Amino acid sequence: MESKIEAMEPEAPSEFNRRNHLNFRNLRLLTRALTHRSYLNEHPEAIEDNERLEFLGDAILDFMVGSWLYNHMPEMAEGRLTSMRAALVRNEQLAVFAEHIDLGAALRLGKGEADSGGRHRSSVLGSGFEALVGALYLDGGLEKVQEFVEPVLAKSIKNVLRDNRDRDPKSQLQEYTQAKGMGTPNYVTVSVSGPDHQRIYEVEVVVGETVLGQGAGRSKQAATKAAALDAIDRLEIH
Repeated sequence: MESKIEAMEPEAPSEFNRRNHLNFRNLRLLTRALTHRSYLNEHPEAIEDNERLEFLGDAILDFMVGSWLYNHMPEMAEGRLTSMRAALVRNEQLAVFAEHIDLGAALRLGKGEADSGGRHRSSVLGSGFEALVGALYLDGGLEKVQEFVEPVLAKSIKNVLRDNRDRDPKSQLQEYTQAKGMGTPNYVTVSVSGPDHQRIYEVEVVVGETVLGQGAGRSKQAATKAAALDAIDRLEIH
């Protein structure tokens, strides 16, 4: 049987709302949060994509995660709090959160984006999660966002601490490869896509002729970090 995430038609916003107990009062807000810009290009009847909500959700997540860490990690120094927040709000981690609620199944994507694997792509999922948070805020304020986000953070924080995910991944990877006599990692930009205001960079991290990891992001720096994190996961560095 075909899974929802592989189906041609996205899950209805009302069903996504019910399945995840989001209790949206304004389903139009949720529909907008689930609408990728590629869908707008093919469906002129759709009024707005989720990029403005994504902008709002990004700011709200920064505040919400910072507040949660401050209250739940009273002995943690400021520098570690900052690195922990960065680890929890990076796009790849947000994509993991999105996968937990099967967000990809409900995203409204253009045919080309869907056919090329957009429902599984970290950059699309992470951005969609930010947009969902922005929509939750507009629908019910910070309290509603808190109810949704805090259980997700509580489940994730142990893994982040255990795997040292808040450490700089490029330094962590280089320490490992040099200790193993593999050499110094090099980062190669393999593609750049999207309009000027919304570039997506794809980067590979290579040692010699071996590709250790791949990553994507809205800047070369973000894509490079994502590639290093992918390599760390593949090499099972802890």
